[in-house]
Amino acid sequence: MSDRVAGDRIELRGLRVVGRCGVLPEEIERGQPLEVDLDVVTDMAAAGVSDDLADTVDYGAICAAVERAITDGHVQLLEFLAGKLADAVLAVDGRISAVEVAVRKLRPPVPQHLATSGVRVTRLRP
Repeated sequence: MSDRVAGDRIELRGLRVVGRCGVLPEEIERGQPLEVDLDVVTDMAAAGVSDDLADTVDYGAICAAVERAITDGHVQLLEFLAGKLADAVLAVDGRISAVEVAVRKLRPPVPQHLATSGVRVTRLRP
């Protein structure tokens, strides 16, 4: 995450969800595997002392929100999807101060041998 966003982070890596993202006919009609990485900025001092789940952000709820956002219809651009995912994460818990979202197509529709195509965005709570 950018050096401008300081704080504790929950790191979530490799969340895979099938969604419809793209402009080609096959991307509109059929889902494709997408992979998401998240860095969620939140103060973890209380949880670090208490060892109590109530003192931290529920990453299961974050994953569920991201999955819902991906499967909620078709989007054309990964850039749009990344912003939508960031908004969904920030809505999960008011203690989240920022999030960095990386989202990748695991089967990008190009003739070259390309492992993934993706974008990364950082959003701060207003």
